[in-house]
Formats: sequence, structure tokens, C-alpha cells
Amino acid sequence: MNTIKKFSLALCASAIMIPAYSQAQGMSSHDFGPHTGDREFSLSGTGTSNKDFDNSSFGVSADLGWYLSDRTVAGVRQSIQYADITGEDLTDDFWNGSTRGYIDYHFGTQAARPFVGASLGAIYGDGVKDTGTAGLEAGLKYYVLSSTYILARAEYQFLFDSGSSASDNFDDGAWAYVFGIGFNY
Repeated sequence: MNTIKKFSLALCASAIMIPAYSQAQGMSSHDFGPHTGDREFSLSGTGTSNKDFDNSSFGVSADLGWYLSDRTVAGVRQSIQYADITGEDLTDDFWNGSTRGYIDYHFGTQAARPFVGASLGAIYGDGVKDTGTAGLEAGLKYYVLSSTYILARAEYQFLFDSGSSASDNFDDGAWAYVFGIGFNY
């Protein structure tokens, strides 16, 4: 009887593992990610707060891109940020936005796809001077399904009014981080 229980347990465990094994076998490297001509849409968020939640900010970023090749995507990114700031002489809410074109190059063909890229556009709103912005970026897309991924990205952004001020302001840039989800279609 003990042997029958062990055999039944092993059979049940094998039956449970078969769908997971076949899905893993079916998801070869060419099954993950986009192909030339595909599009992508991603939605990301970011936020900060102090310990008392007096000063808080959050942001949302949406990307719409087109794959020029299996590894290169070009697109448009729209970001909106809100900040609620309280200080000694300051109590105000600020809304800022930025619209940027971007191009990213992805490495690898597996589920994890690191990428590097650049962006160029404009920043505008209550808390900033309306001006140009440019940046370099790096990140990782991890495909949880064949066309669905989670995204982490860091952007080094700097502001400029003219071509000469762009090189002058590069050292005075700031980092922006986002985490989100995206889809290829």
C-alpha cells in the first residue's frame, strides 16, 4: 500500500508539472518579445513622500513605440508629474509634464531584455521653466508572457534652451526612475 501511495503521489506531481514544462518548452527565445513592425505600449509610475507625507510627488509615464527591427524601438513618451510641497514659506501643488521622442536598443532574445537609449523633447508646467530636455536611459524589460513585460527604467535628463546650453547643462542633469508594465501588439 505504501508503494501505491508513493507511485500515486509521483504520478500526480508529474501531471501537475507537464503543463508548466510544456509551456517552458514552447516559449523558446523567438517566442518572447516583438518583431519588426510590432508596436508597444507601456504604462509606468513613480512616486516619493517624506515620512509625514507633507511633501509628496508622483508621476505617470506612457510610451507608444514602433519596432524598426526586432531589437530597436522608436516612439513617443508622455509623462505627467504632480508634487504637493509644504515648507516654511511655501504651500503649493505643482503639475509638470514632458513629451519626448525616444529610441531604445534591446540586447538578447530571452525573457530578460536589457536596453539602452536616448530621448529628446520638451518639459513644461507649473514647477519648471518650459524648455527642451534630452537624456540617456537604460533599463530592463522582463517578459512574463510572450508579449507582456514588466519594465524598470532609469533616465538621466538635462534641460537646455539652445544647442550650446545643452552641452553646458549636461553635468547639471537629474535622474528619473520608473517601474511599469507593457505590451507588444
